[in-house]
Amino acid sequence: MQRLEKGYTQSIQQMTGQYLQKQKPEKSSSTKSELSFQEILKTTTTKPELVQNLKFSKHANERLALRNINLSAEQMERLETGTTKAREKGIQESLVMVDDLAFIVNVNSNTVITAMDDSSSGIFTNIDGAVIG
Repeated sequence: MQRLEKGYTQSIQQMTGQYLQKQKPEKSSSTKSELSFQEILKTTTTKPELVQNLKFSKHANERLALRNINLSAEQMERLETGTTKAREKGIQESLVMVDDLAFIVNVNSNTVITAMDDSSSGIFTNIDGAVIG
């Protein structure tokens, strides 16, 4: 809120109205170097990239070591692919299954939160989606 000379404050609505009245409409000019939204959308949807730099939390690294889980390059690629699929579906906290291994992944931060094998309880909480692949 903005202070007035006499110590009163204005409401957000009043300030918004004043701000919008002061704004001058900008001329829309597009240069050849600018891409349209449609072009950007087309390139991102036609070439889905794998998650780059999938990280493992301290907890996940401890679980991998404790349960003697070693991921092959192919399994790591499938984990990254599963994370990408979860992102495309709007999942934020995903269960990603790779063979008999289960991973909870925070999709927004590209971070594996925990890892489980088939000897674990099989109970998954605080997820909003799952990818089996």
